[in-house]
Amino acid sequence: MNTLVAYSFIAPNFIGFAVFTLGPILFAFVLAFMRWDGSNPMEFAGLDNFWRLFSDRVFQAAFWNTIIFTGFVVPLTLICSLGLAILLNQKIFGRNFFRTVAFFPYVASLVAVAVVWNMIFNPEFGPVNMILYTLGVDPSNLPGWAADRHWAMVTVILFSVWKNMGYFMVIYLAGLQGISAELYEAADIDGATPWQKFWRITLPQLAPTTFFVSVMLTIQSFKVFDQIFMITQGGPGTSTLVLVYHIYNQAFISWDLGYSSMVALVLFLLVLAITIIQFRWSQRNEGDTA
Repeated sequence: MNTLVAYSFIAPNFIGFAVFTLGPILFAFVLAFMRWDGSNPMEFAGLDNFWRLFSDRVFQAAFWNTIIFTGFVVPLTLICSLGLAILLNQKIFGRNFFRTVAFFPYVASLVAVAVVWNMIFNPEFGPVNMILYTLGVDPSNLPGWAADRHWAMVTVILFSVWKNMGYFMVIYLAGLQGISAELYEAADIDGATPWQKFWRITLPQLAPTTFFVSVMLTIQSFKVFDQIFMITQGGPGTSTLVLVYHIYNQAFISWDLGYSSMVALVLFLLVLAITIIQFRWSQRNEGDTA
């Protein structure tokens, strides 16, 4: 009877998960080997959708853009969020206010902050380019930001770091406050410098937090969509096109649901492989430390 009661509490959430998450995921795996436009009957395509990936230059551009985006966003967000956490963990005036300011971009409406961001980085009358012009940068050398294919990815990366670093700052703050003060007191007695305390105490003690943040950031960066949609729509050209946006285009613009599912399957396997590598690397480091 107790078991039945326990399952009754779990059932609503599990049923919702099965219907709206697990079911569509399994259906997408099947659909990856089909041809389907959403209206006509499905046709079995075998590995045709997979081989098509190798000749699809748009997919290749999206693949490398996703790698580049993740390769920059993950370390930059880690560094910025950790730096903010260390700074705002000190006893400084207005600490709670600055913590709120740092966290605000994460909870603010994406539409609103994206519009403001595009205004700030407008290549013609945005304040960023005006400041650069005031500092002596030639008008012909001013960045085009989201309107320039050479700067669009930089713009999206900076936006992503700025929007998300406040959330991960909070996680790092929790990790910092869990470090025993006795470790720092012992280091002070031994005459350790702040830099030595950071490398010998803070970073090692934050290793589990850093691992969690890096895994979450990696998964989040590989599935980025909303920021690209709001700022660049994958352009100019394919300069900021990422895999999830390519899936969206193929599925809901071209209605090539089979091929879009194959791209989604590749993305899933890629994220899974990288996550497994991160876990193995973390376990090996823990074993070496032990």
